[in-house]
Amino acid sequence: MTRDFAPGSPFALLSSAETAAWYAYMKVHLRLEYELNRQLRADSGLSLADYHVLVALTSADGGRMRVTDLAVRIGWERSRLSHHLKRMRDRGLVGTGTAAGDRRVTEVALSETGWESLRQAAPDHVGFVRQAFLDALEPAELAQLTTLLDRVYDTLLEHGTLPRPDDHP
Repeated sequence: MTRDFAPGSPFALLSSAETAAWYAYMKVHLRLEYELNRQLRADSGLSLADYHVLVALTSADGGRMRVTDLAVRIGWERSRLSHHLKRMRDRGLVGTGTAAGDRRVTEVALSETGWESLRQAAPDHVGFVRQAFLDALEPAELAQLTTLLDRVYDTLLEHGTLPRPDDHP
């Protein structure tokens, strides 16, 4: 699909192919975020933001991570994460406290309630991801998409402001 944009449009700065690719990506990104959040809320009471935090914590030893490292891992500003962690802590999904090794560092830990919420949410969530996203692709297309997204991610890290998370190869 090609579109002609008015000279004042930000899309007028892109070629037709760039505009088509970016528009296609944004349509998927925005709709996918909405639908994933809707599915999680309806089926488990978790938000997509909750799910991002909980899944990231599962990748850390003992489900415990420094708040700064967690912010890098999920690509959030530390202040946004701190506010969200307070809400999650109030719901019993996580605990926060001072790190044993460095009292200047705040850590967040996945609580048993958080683990259980994640275990209960995961099957329906993964089913929705498969149905709404993965099933649209043939195996070769899935492999190609993975390669392309990894390349974009590496370029984003090169030109962005956040460091590569420790657990992202």
